[in-house]
Amino acid sequence: MALGILARKIGMTQLFMDGCAVGTTVIEAQPCTVIQVKTVESDGYNALQLGYDEVPERKVTKPLRGHFSKAGVSTHRHLFEARVDDPTQYSVGDRLDVGIFAEGDKIDVIGASRGLGFQGVVKRWNFAGGPKSHGSHFHRRPGSVGNCVNPGRVVKGKKLPGQTGNQRVTIKSLQVVRVDVEKNLVVVKGSTPGSRGTILQLRKSNG
Repeated sequence: MALGILARKIGMTQLFMDGCAVGTTVIEAQPCTVIQVKTVESDGYNALQLGYDEVPERKVTKPLRGHFSKAGVSTHRHLFEARVDDPTQYSVGDRLDVGIFAEGDKIDVIGASRGLGFQGVVKRWNFAGGPKSHGSHFHRRPGSVGNCVNPGRVVKGKKLPGQTGNQRVTIKSLQVVRVDVEKNLVVVKGSTPGSRGTILQLRKSNG
């Protein structure tokens, strides 16, 4: 099982590795608090419920306030779960930080991709489009999407214009190149989903 934490994307920079300039992503990972320990006996599976980004009580709903109060921890803006093999190693109130990662580790980064709004089929699905020369009235439209007789309708899953981006994306096996526990920073090789400020989930890669 992959233990993980939540973090915030700071931005991209480059580092020199083996004489080459390599694009890297800087991620700020404030410590996450264990809110609830779930076991097979009580919940049917082993996991930790973690809280990220402490906020005043007025910033969360009344049911969540009661949930945090029952656990005896401060209120947090985000809640998420991380599967673990042995949850008995952890207790409510424990804090997990970037120290769970080390330089050279492989991690999976999960987040929402950049939203691009409503886009046509050329940008959304890489359609070739029609002729670009004079006289053509068919440039970037999707073309015919219907059927003649059977089934006499537009089939499900047809690629059409619509919302592009802002989807959950998982990038696997990114290499950790720097870990700064004091500043709560982790630097990974390559790019990660989303723009600056995106909330990301970092977990140890199983691959």
